This record gives sequence, structure tokens and C-alpha cells, in this order.
Amino acid sequence: MQLKVPESVTADETMMLRVVGAASTDRADTAADAAKDGSAPDGSRRRRRAPRPSPLTRLNATAPGLARLATRVASDARRLRPRYPHADRTGWRRWAPSWRQWLGAAATLTGLTIVLLGSAYAATDIPENLNTYATQQDNVYFWSDGTPMARTGWVRRQAMPLKDIPEDVRGAVLAAENASFYSDPGISFSGLTRAVWRTFGQGETQGGSTITQQYVKNVYLNQDRSVGRKFTEAMLALKLDNEMSKDDILEGYLNTSWFGRGTYGIQRAAQAYYGKDVGELDAGEAAFLASLLKGAGLYDPALSKANHARAVERWSWILDRMVDTGALTKAERARYKEFPEPLKRAPGFDTGKQSDYLVELAAQYAKKAAHLSEREYDLGGYQIYTTFDRKQETALTDAVNKARKQARKDDAAKAKSLHFGASSVATDGRILAVHGGPDHREQGYNESNATTVPAGSAFLPFVYAAALENGVHKTRDGAAAEVTPQTLYDGDDGIAVRTPEGPYWDRGGKQVTSHNDGRKSYGRIGLGRALALSANTPFMQLGMDTGLDKVRDTAQRAGLLPSSFGPQVPAMSLGSATPSAIRMASGYATFAAAGKHVEPYSVARITRNGSGVPLTKPGSRRAVKASVAEAVQSALTDAFRTARPGAVTTATVAGKAGTTQNDTAAWYVGTANSVSTAVVAYRIDLAKSLEPLPLDGIAGSPGDSVPYRIWSGARGIG
Repeated sequence: MQLKVPESVTADETMMLRVVGAASTDRADTAADAAKDGSAPDGSRRRRRAPRPSPLTRLNATAPGLARLATRVASDARRLRPRYPHADRTGWRRWAPSWRQWLGAAATLTGLTIVLLGSAYAATDIPENLNTYATQQDNVYFWSDGTPMARTGWVRRQAMPLKDIPEDVRGAVLAAENASFYSDPGISFSGLTRAVWRTFGQGETQGGSTITQQYVKNVYLNQDRSVGRKFTEAMLALKLDNEMSKDDILEGYLNTSWFGRGTYGIQRAAQAYYGKDVGELDAGEAAFLASLLKGAGLYDPALSKANHARAVERWSWILDRMVDTGALTKAERARYKEFPEPLKRAPGFDTGKQSDYLVELAAQYAKKAAHLSEREYDLGGYQIYTTFDRKQETALTDAVNKARKQARKDDAAKAKSLHFGASSVATDGRILAVHGGPDHREQGYNESNATTVPAGSAFLPFVYAAALENGVHKTRDGAAAEVTPQTLYDGDDGIAVRTPEGPYWDRGGKQVTSHNDGRKSYGRIGLGRALALSANTPFMQLGMDTGLDKVRDTAQRAGLLPSSFGPQVPAMSLGSATPSAIRMASGYATFAAAGKHVEPYSVARITRNGSGVPLTKPGSRRAVKASVAEAVQSALTDAFRTARPGAVTTATVAGKAGTTQNDTAAWYVGTANSVSTAVVAYRIDLAKSLEPLPLDGIAGSPGDSVPYRIWSGARGIG
């Protein structure tokens, strides 16, 4: 078949044959061809895009210098690009990286490491809150003469300023632990590398920490032994070294490190191992304590002979190192030839018996007077200098123990429920001694501070003082009549108590009468004499005439607490109030102090880590007029002389016994040498009830009472 092409058709035009039945195929082919030559399917021509220049070409056009640099880097990169196998090498070397590749990898790793460490350092913040346990200390209590009395707290630690830590002690620690401390950046790169290698190699961490790192671990981190903790420790150490002085870091380290025997800090270690303060240590003792930082379980000589040998060896090595570091001269080193044997056991304080009662009182007062929260106080570090006199406390305790022992001989059954509370308070408010019970571990509550039993006739001086201070009213609207020690009142037994309107009736419709001890009658008697003889009936009526509100107010101003008073009824004048032994002693001290009262206190001053803590101390205030106090004190002096005509004293003594009408308590309260002492005896079976039981003679008789024996024994009066 021949096709004749018309002359009008040019040579570059294409003829197409259309085959019937193949239209769809033709269209598909046409589209494919169009895609190849850039024309549209409909036969129109599509414009081709020019190829984009390479980034290097564009860079060369805009910045020829940078383009040349980029070309060079690209060339070097092509050289570093692995080409395996190497055609110019044989054997295994055909597959080994070239030196350029090794150098590039090392440079890259170094750069990444620097970036990583820099980022970690920048992101590391020193925590604001320290590890509470690491900074917790114990509280130390001292007797009034400054000697230690007791300490409390879970942690035996007491921080010391660096200036109070001798140079020899610091030198020993630096020689043993970190001689380059003052010049290093806070971390030891070689030690850190060894620790990481040890961890990965053998599955455990190893030391090599600087003092700064150890301090960070003590106060900011836990004791977890991992590479992650080690890395955090290093970052914190670097940052801390830049933000804290070396002296501050060293001081913190010495006060937070563990030295064994339950002690933290160099001060407690000095006391535990040598029974002295850190300021009293010599270089030899300091060298031994420094050895404990490597592990007290390995170097405490009291634990084993092997420990002793290790301790001696390390002690000698540390002294030699001190010579190397310049902390000691060779001549000074030569003086330490004998190992300074530490104590076999840490010296303890007398706790659990009376001292715990003293600590309890002092802690309560310290928190209140220094405005310390429980949390602040429990963090510790306080030195509480109490008012407790060691000699007077011993005398009072011995007197009570003697009475308790005698009571067991006289009546063992009743003695089981017999309790004694006692306290001595100076006229200036200082609590000098207390007896809180047989043993704080057996009886938790403090008898000297308990408001358990009524004061009885020991309360009469407060009624007398109120009358002398305010006068009495015989009529409802009349003026107050002056009262003197010679003012006469009816002292007979069983007389009715009267008001200006007539007899006083109780709520049960019964006329109220008063009674004397032993139902004894005294007739008309002066008030001063009535107090000396402890006649009750004149004072029950005197309280009504003075005004029970004024009696209560006078007693409170003298030192008794409002909470110890019950209803204002005639029985209040005969001692229905239930003051503690401390408060009764304080009240009588007011009369001995010419009518001025100072609230009883048990803490003279407080320091924390050598710095004073502001303490609110009670001031003196006028409770009653001086003339009133003098009259009361005179009557109490007569009371003592009347009851104890043969007593041998070297000072003016004033005091009286106190009994209750239901025989539930026996008191003796008196002053001697400006010290007021109150003693109370009573019976309570704590296993059954808190209700007082009758004494039934277990506390002696009014003429020879057990409270008086304790009082006279404590005061040294024959």
C-alpha cells in the first residue's frame, strides 16, 4: 500500500493513521509521547524549565571567597569518605580507616563532648534546698555551769565555724583527702575517669572524689552509687567551686561528713573519740580523725585488732603527708610517735532519768521564747544553756529517792501508787531543779509540772496577801477596811461562812462551814498568827470578806496559772486550786522577792552553731506591795519556826506545810537563800484512774511530813 503525500505537507510534519477501534490506545500513546517531548496531550508545546544551578554555583556568584572555602572543605570531606576496599593497600589494611579519618572522628567526638559538657554545666543549678538529713544536727543542753547535760535528735552533729577548727585539723583532712583542694577546679578528672572505668569494667563505683565532690554528695545528693550520680556530682562540684569560696566548702565538708559512732561533723567526732571539743585537738588526734573519713568501719580501733592496725598505719601516713603538704614541719612531726588511742566508747550523757524531764521543760520553753517552730527546732544545731543547777538537782533527786525508798519499807502496797513532784525556783525566776518522777522512760509525764492535786492549806498565804493588799468588806456597799497581821478573826472549828447578807449556802441548800486540821479551835486569833499555825477557818472567811475574785487575781499575779483554778466558791480560799510544784515554788518566791514576780523560766540563752539566738526573757513585775510581801514572808518565817523550833539554819527560812481536807495531798513550800522549793506527795493508781487516793499516813504526819523531809534534804536544813 502506498501513501501519496501532498506537496503542501512539509518534511517535518508527521502523518498519523487512525485505525478504527483503537482510539483509546492512540490517546494513551499520544499522552505518553507528549510526556517525553514536553508537549501537551492536546498537541500544544509545553515550555521546558532550565536546569537550576547548584548551591556551590550560586555561592560562587554571590560570595566567591566562601565558595572557594566550601570547595576545599568538600574536597577534604571526599578524602575522608571511606573508600573500601583501598586499592593501594593489601590485606586487612584495605579495610582500615585512614589517619585522616581517625583524626576527623576524634575531632568530632571532642567537639561533641565539649558541647555536651558545656550544655550540662549551663543547665546545672545548685539546689536551693539542701539534703535535710545532711544538715540536721542534734540539740545540746547544758547545765547552768556550762557543762553538757543531754543531747537530743536522731543525728549527732553540731556545726562549727571554720575559724574555730584548728589549722592542724584542717591540714590533716586536706593531707588525707585532697591535698590540691585549694588549687583544683572542684573535681578530679583522673579520679572521675577511674570511677567510671571501674563502674563499667567491674560493675561498681570507686572513689577518687575531691573534697568538693564529697561535700556535694553529702548535702545535695543521696548516697546512690551510679555513673549518673557521679556525673551529676561532678557538674555540681564544678559549679559550686565557682560560686562558693574554698573555705566555705571546707567548712561545710567538715560539718557534714560521717566519722562513725553515730557522729556527723568534726566537732561530734572529737567528742565521741576523745571526749573533747575540736578546738582542743592536737595534730596527732586530728590525723586519726582524718583517717576515719576513708571509712570508720575500717579504722575505728575499738571495733577490732585489724582496725587498730589499719588505723595506726594510716595515722602515720597522714602525718607524713602533712609534712609533704607543709601542714607540719619535720620537727613537729617527730613529736607524734605514739598513736593517740581514742576512747573505747563514745561518752554519753545521763538520759532517761531526771535529765529527760529537764530536757522536756527546757525544749518547751526554748521553742516558745525563741519563737522556733517544731520543724526548725528538730533540724537541730541549737545549744540550749539551761538554768538547772547540777548540785541542787542532785540534792533534790537524792532526797526524793530516799523518801521513796523509805515509803516502800513502810508500806510497799501504798508506795506503788505514791508520787512526788518537786521544784526549786529562784526569786529571779530561774528554775534550778525539778523532780519529774522516778524515770522518764517509765513515767512520761512530769510531776513537777502537773496540775493534779489541790494546794490545800499551802494556798493560805495568797489569801492573806490579797486581804493585806485590798482590805475587806463587811457590808456590801461599805468602804474597804484595812487588814493587818493583828486583825482578829474567829479561829474556831466548824464556824459558818458568812456573806454581808448572812450565812453562805451551797447549791445543795446546805450551809457552808470550815474546819481546821484535827478539828482544833483557836478562838479569836490574829491573821499573822493564824497563818503561822495554819488555822483554816479564819482564812475561809477572810477570802469571802476580801472577795474571791481578788484572791484569785492576787494568786495569779504572784505566779499561779489561771487554768489551775476552779469555781469561785468559799473552798477556793482553802486551796481548791491545783497548781504545779513549779508554780507553787514561783508563787512563794514572789513573797521572798519583796512582792516582785518573774515568770519561771528554764533557759538562760540559746546559740546555734556559735551564733546567738534571740530569746524573749521574762521581766520582773510588781505582784503585791513590798509591805504586803514582807508581812506574808514574816508570817511564813514564824510558821517555820513554830513547826520546827529545833531546825538548824544558816539563813532566814520561811515556809509552811499544806494539807487537804480529804487527805489527797501533802505539801511543803518554803524559801531559803532566795530559793523557793515546793514538794508535793500524793497517791494515784494510774492503771485504774486519775483520781487522787487518800494518803492514809504514807506521807507522814503534819508534824513530820515526808514533803518536809524532802524539802529540808534538798535545801540542806537540819
